[in-house]
Amino acid sequence: MDLNPTAEDRAFRTEVRRWLETNAATGDVKTLDERKAWHRKLYEAGYVGMLWPKEYGGWGRTPMQQAIVQDEMARLGAPPPINGLGIGFIGPTIIVHGTDWQKQRYLKKMLTAEEIWCQLYSEPNAGSDLASLKTRAEDQGDHFLVNGQKIWTSSGPIADWGILLARTDGKAAKHKGISCVLLHMRQPGVEVRPLRQITGSSLFSEVFMTNARAERRDLIGNLNQGWEIAQTTLGWERGANSLGRVTRYAVAFNQLVRATKELRRGGKPLLEDAAVRARLGKAYAELEVQRYAALRVLSALQNSDSPGAASSITKLSYTEFEKRYFELALEILGPYGQLVSAREEFEDIDTSSGEPGTWATAFLWSRAGTIYSGSSEIQKNIIGERVLGLPKEVRADRLKA
Repeated sequence: MDLNPTAEDRAFRTEVRRWLETNAATGDVKTLDERKAWHRKLYEAGYVGMLWPKEYGGWGRTPMQQAIVQDEMARLGAPPPINGLGIGFIGPTIIVHGTDWQKQRYLKKMLTAEEIWCQLYSEPNAGSDLASLKTRAEDQGDHFLVNGQKIWTSSGPIADWGILLARTDGKAAKHKGISCVLLHMRQPGVEVRPLRQITGSSLFSEVFMTNARAERRDLIGNLNQGWEIAQTTLGWERGANSLGRVTRYAVAFNQLVRATKELRRGGKPLLEDAAVRARLGKAYAELEVQRYAALRVLSALQNSDSPGAASSITKLSYTEFEKRYFELALEILGPYGQLVSAREEFEDIDTSSGEPGTWATAFLWSRAGTIYSGSSEIQKNIIGERVLGLPKEVRADRLKA
């Protein structure tokens, strides 16, 4: 497809830029109430739920227009919406697989951040091998009785609802006996314990469910269809917001270049060091690779295709790049990386507090990217099997031959 902006797209970008310059506050959105208010303001302006159907409270915009909003927000350093998991992954899953009642009940409040959502997938012994999960949801007729533990749950402490994968058939093959249900997080049988991270924040949490209740009407899809439904959620999580990420990287890159002009080593600016310039040049080239990978995802969305298995290519690429990029930043900046801000685009390393992050904090956070939503090793398996069509196993005798 032709990704050159149309006259309509250029006019829309001007409109978005003017609105953000007038309305966006880049440094004083910290408390939960402030972040919800900012989210609601974005929604009322038409900049949240842009691709969602209008019948569910969305705006029916194009993927290009959504990318423009992400781009302009990143350039300005505007705070992101607070309900990112709900808007980006869980809502689209309900739109594809949910009942009419579920869509009417949950989607509008998700868009307005009246209800915050989390994702209850990973467990202590079932992370990348998610199909090995042990959490049980026992069918009680009109509801399920849920017992088990989840971990690495983003936004757990502030979530009102979660999308849960649980085992409903213990005798079936591990991929076949899983169901997907919506779980109310504010009930006596659900305990959320924040996890202290190496960055000092507590974005993640562990969740314990003891005889928690999930209503039968909140079953997504059919019983034991959860693994198939999870692929929809993970497909959106792995690729749909990649262009906005690239813009944030680009803004941070410019910040890094400015820092090399200001910081001196041996009496000269760091940027005058040939090795530093070479490393920055390589990083910039890699950044452009990420941009075109993101445009590939945008092209798929523009053609009304879901990200699908190919989103693993994008996820593998940008998370490995992110890790290399922040390693480079700390190598160049040295001790100053502990002090110099990496721009507010990376404040989402702590969505509960909004505290600004240094380059060192961003470096620590980048480690998570190659694990969440499936580790890099899992992404390689998906790419090999589902994208390239390679066999899962190669017999030993064939290897010897």
